[in-house]
Amino acid sequence: MRILIAGACGFVGSALARAWVESGAGHGLLGIDSLARPGSEVNRLALRAIGVEVRHADLRFASDLEELPEVDAVVDAAGIPCVLAGVDGRTSSRQLVEHNLLGTVNLLELCRRRRAAFVLLSTSRVYSIRPLAGLATRIRDGAFEPDPAAPFPEGLSPEGIAESFSTAPPVSLYGSTKVASEHLALEYGDTYGFPVWIDRCGILAGAGQFGRPDQGIFAFWVNSWLRRRPLKYVGFGGNGYQVRDCLHPADLVPLIERQLHSADASKPRTVNVGGGRASALSLRQMSEWCRGRLFDHEVAADARPRPFDLPWVVLDTSLAAEAWGFSPRRGTREILDEILRHAEAHPRWLELSETS
Repeated sequence: MRILIAGACGFVGSALARAWVESGAGHGLLGIDSLARPGSEVNRLALRAIGVEVRHADLRFASDLEELPEVDAVVDAAGIPCVLAGVDGRTSSRQLVEHNLLGTVNLLELCRRRRAAFVLLSTSRVYSIRPLAGLATRIRDGAFEPDPAAPFPEGLSPEGIAESFSTAPPVSLYGSTKVASEHLALEYGDTYGFPVWIDRCGILAGAGQFGRPDQGIFAFWVNSWLRRRPLKYVGFGGNGYQVRDCLHPADLVPLIERQLHSADASKPRTVNVGGGRASALSLRQMSEWCRGRLFDHEVAADARPRPFDLPWVVLDTSLAAEAWGFSPRRGTREILDEILRHAEAHPRWLELSETS
């Protein structure tokens, strides 16, 4: 099988490519990337060294895809992966839509012409902000968790957010581009008769991620702690109780393999894929891990709310487990260990991240 990975020189795309090569599955891998982020050149060279073909292509321009060879499947790991995109002064709303929505449309047109399967890596940020922001929580072991004494919104349980949870606006401009991409992908697949699979990911983390406070938070926290850089808990009283689950992108490869080889029309087209409740960690708990592995370091408090921030975002992955046998292989602590080893080996990684 020949697989095209869009966004191959980003953290997720490059991790998928490496995992596929290491798996020995024997696929022909073709990566495309706009190479706009400075750190992407690091990944481009690393991928070429292991035999992955990488070409420059900007997904906003359909003509950049015209000369690509035939492929059997496309994995869309491209785009701007930040919930603050379009409102943070770094990226305009038009850039966000062009990258995350128009880019996906151009990939879908390629799949239509080539009769190729399509896998969209979506996000937990497609879920409605208001019911999640208003979730009744309690504090346990330095982390928020849903208050079992309060009623849960439909589609949410102690195991996390299920696929049935509302995706009604507001979900942020970023979330809206991903919801729209999901809908278009399913429509294209149904109309033109090619397989479409949508994997809604929680936080993806691992070695080599470019970390900033607004994205790649696990890598940012560990690298900043190691360099004794300033850190702060933002929002929710400045206590660091907000929780996210965590998944290594390499753990997506077995799932995508099963999806690409499936001819079962009864399989769900959209599933949550995260680390689940077992991987959930608050910023305060991550600080405790850093203290245990490294040294003490002060974390400041900033109680001011940040746009779109939520107290508890954990994905219920039971549907993916039931339908596809999805089960993360790496736990959060193992992922943090991997990030720390990379941070120790690359002392200037934060500087590279800041320019990306």
